[in-house]
Amino acid sequence: MLTLRMMKTFRLVAQTGSFAAAAERAALTQAAVSLQMRGLEDAVGQRLFDRRGRQITLTRQGRELFPRIERILALTADLTASPLDAMQGPVTIGAVVSVIGALSLVVAELKTAHPGLDVRLTSARSDELTDLVEQGEVDIAAVVARADDARPDGLVWTPLYTEPMVMVVNREVWDATPDANPQSVLDEHAFLRFDRRVRTGLVVEQALRAAKLTVTEYLELNSIETIVALVRKNVGVSVLPLLHRGDWQADPLLRIVPIAEPPLLRTVGMIHREHDSRTRDITAAIVGMLHDV
Repeated sequence: MLTLRMMKTFRLVAQTGSFAAAAERAALTQAAVSLQMRGLEDAVGQRLFDRRGRQITLTRQGRELFPRIERILALTADLTASPLDAMQGPVTIGAVVSVIGALSLVVAELKTAHPGLDVRLTSARSDELTDLVEQGEVDIAAVVARADDARPDGLVWTPLYTEPMVMVVNREVWDATPDANPQSVLDEHAFLRFDRRVRTGLVVEQALRAAKLTVTEYLELNSIETIVALVRKNVGVSVLPLLHRGDWQADPLLRIVPIAEPPLLRTVGMIHREHDSRTRDITAAIVGMLHDV
């Protein structure tokens, strides 16, 4: 099936002459670009590329298809740019799990102020949400910034806040460790690692390297709250972003320990499609309300 995402990727390949360069600009893997282009060729029933080493050129059929795809993408941009009442009708908003709590409070407030707005909330990983926004299946999403700060063409990034990377340790463990410091605690206790396949896990790894901390791996999990619950039970220790309004410092079972100065930061922001004025207005409202929650 032919999709807008395939057409956007085809345009990048045609412009750059390289699957690798197109992948970099689209914040995709080269394998994902290759898969999309094979799907496009299957959908149109024609060979669109001459593949000679690393250089990609369009076949005659590809050159004929290119201006037609350009017209389709321009028309799509015009449609999404059409003026609409921003605070009426359906909107799908996504967020990573660690942001969904605060975001749901804002959405409830937004619904109270604008009863005609029909909001659907969904949660997924940052990369998945970015793809869904690009494809038009999600309108707005709160995601973690990539380490290289790259994002697909056509998406607008609005920063929300940053969170310092810290050690989260059971208070009794910290108090019982002589001359306690992050490395001495890590030497004696199992490390609960956040999933390295996602953006927050990569930030955790960067923080460990920047602070020159070594760990004894125990479990790798994809839920920050589950990790913190295990720390409370003295199963292990972890390095995590200090969640915005997480209130961990007030928890009598936890000790929050800085691991570097200045700290490495996790950045959270909102993304929406560039030419969609409706989602731009809703994003602005969410950002303003989230800062007031």
